[in-house]
Amino acid sequence: MKQVALPSPNHDDRRGQPVSMLVLHYTGMESAEAALRQLTNPEAKVSSHYTIDEDGTVYVHVPEDRRAWHAGVSCWRGVTDVNAASIGIELVNPGHEFGYRPFAEPQMAALVALAREIVGRHAIPARNVIGHSDVAPARKTDPGELFDWRRLAAEGLGVWPERVKPGDFPLLGPGDKGAPVLRYQARLKAWGYAIEETGVFDSMTEVVTIAFQRHFRPEGVTGYADTQTQERLAALLAGEGLIV
Repeated sequence: MKQVALPSPNHDDRRGQPVSMLVLHYTGMESAEAALRQLTNPEAKVSSHYTIDEDGTVYVHVPEDRRAWHAGVSCWRGVTDVNAASIGIELVNPGHEFGYRPFAEPQMAALVALAREIVGRHAIPARNVIGHSDVAPARKTDPGELFDWRRLAAEGLGVWPERVKPGDFPLLGPGDKGAPVLRYQARLKAWGYAIEETGVFDSMTEVVTIAFQRHFRPEGVTGYADTQTQERLAALLAGEGLIV
């Protein structure tokens, strides 16, 4: 794993918050050069701890004991200052705006190696290896449905709903109301998403559903909570010993 120092001035104190999350992003820019300029530009006021190029080169921007500015307004498992509680890794990829494509093998291999070190150093729980879209579902789509979350989970760097049991779940979508929606929202919240339990399948429920599908059901990112989506959510909760 080749590492190159490319310091960013954009960081501050962690405010006493221990590191408990690893948040993955894509750069979402037309080139790696443009992304690296942005992440190290003091006027941009954004940064990450690391950026991994498609050839596997790891650029080191911010020391891990400092708060990088990568997550913005976000929340996970009740933590609202995600920047203070996380390590952020950017993966060079043009993203949905500029020609989204699968993540390169050298890039994924470097990510696995780097993430293993980070998770080990900070004892980050597997369920807290997450995407930008998980912590900011109303604003972000990265790293997106082409990212191989299942591979990371197989490396012990995240979770994947492998033991899925068939369930009798009704199709839920925008405008639906009642107890099934309330229970679905409660399960999303229990997993970590910032969502209110309103009993109405509102716009926030839709964007959180899309975020969940980008991570755990990439073959069907629809915004509708179909049977497979709800089965996988139930399997994840059961795997953590959470019954909702």
